[in-house]
Amino acid sequence: MNDEQSPEWLEVGTITSPQGLKGELRVYPNSDFPERFTQAGIRWLQHPDTSAITEVQLQGGRYVAGKNLYVIKLEGIEERNQAEELRNYKLLVSKSDRPKLKKDEYHVSDLVGLEAYHQETGENIGVVVDMYSAGNDLLEIKLHQQPEITAKRDRAAEAKSRRDLSQISRRSKRKKYRPKSNKPLTIFVPFVKEIVPVVDIANQRLEISPPDGLLNIHETE
Repeated sequence: MNDEQSPEWLEVGTITSPQGLKGELRVYPNSDFPERFTQAGIRWLQHPDTSAITEVQLQGGRYVAGKNLYVIKLEGIEERNQAEELRNYKLLVSKSDRPKLKKDEYHVSDLVGLEAYHQETGENIGVVVDMYSAGNDLLEIKLHQQPEITAKRDRAAEAKSRRDLSQISRRSKRKKYRPKSNKPLTIFVPFVKEIVPVVDIANQRLEISPPDGLLNIHETE
């Protein structure tokens, strides 16, 4: 299950835009618990720039099917101009307000940082960096062993930078030869019992039994 965690607060969603003219707000959820957005009660808003936290009263909300978002109503927000000012604010709940989970359910904050091991070989494959809901939950795992192609690209980029650029304009140089960052390669693993049979929060590890091809990542450039 999905609730992001900070020392005192759980981030459950992000306000994306106003909904209509009466102060309602669209919220992109970062939680799998509908009651975070539909059940009236105290919530908190976090300013996107200053991180200042303000207490608010949630009056209610509803799920918008097909768009993966909720529309909520906050006390005191009665018109669109007021709602506009809350764009990009984070919606928070108290850390102590974590719902009780059923067996084999987990908060994302408990999964992020777990070391992922191949169940058959015992190899430490990588570390969990996030989880996404896309029909089925998907664990994003950053591989400890990055493909060799990364090094090849680095060498190719270095060779290209050594070319004689005397006949190329400054603008072309900036556009064509600007260094590119190398983002660590990650894989997405379906978070189902058949593929992730062991989740050991206490020992900060999980075990995966990957289907054929999932870990065979090769590039032919």
